[in-house]
Amino acid sequence: MPRSLLTADLLDNHEELLSNGTLRVAAPMFRSFGGRRSFHGQIATLKLFEDNSLVRKALDQPSNGRVLVIDGGGSLRCALVGDQLALLAGRNGWNGIVVYGCIRDSRAIAGMDLGVLALATHPLKTVKKNVGDADVAVSFASVTFVPGQYLYADEDGLLVSAIALD
Repeated sequence: MPRSLLTADLLDNHEELLSNGTLRVAAPMFRSFGGRRSFHGQIATLKLFEDNSLVRKALDQPSNGRVLVIDGGGSLRCALVGDQLALLAGRNGWNGIVVYGCIRDSRAIAGMDLGVLALATHPLKTVKKNVGDADVAVSFASVTFVPGQYLYADEDGLLVSAIALD
C-alpha cells in the first residue's frame, strides 16, 4: 500500500501553491466507498456519460499507482463502476478511482484495498456503446483534473496539484 499523505498537512505545508493555482481543492461532494480511505497518484481521465465501456478498457491497463478520474457528467441514473471493475483496478495497480457519478456493489468495494470516491450509489449498470474520451482535461467539483497531474484524497477532501507533493 502506498504511503499515506494527509490532505490537511499537504495544504499546510504547501499553502503558497494555492495562490498561483498549482494546488487546487475540490468542492466537498464525494463519498468514500473503497477500503482505502487515503490515496494518491498521477491522474488518468475519462469523460463519458452513462456508458462505462472506456472504464473497463482503462482499468484493464497496468497503472503504476495512478488514479482514474471519471467525469460521468454527474449522472445519478446508473453506476459507472461496480465490484468487477474495482477488482480489475486493484489487480492492475490502480490506487484509486474518482467518479463524478455513481458506483454500485458498494459493500464489496468497501472491502477492497482501493480508494473509491463517488457521488452516490445506484444499482443499475450502464449501456455499452464505447462512447467517450480518454486522457482529456475534465472539470467538476470546482477543479480541473489534468492527465499527468497529481491527486491526493483522504477523509478531509480531495486535492489536485500540477506538481508532486510530499
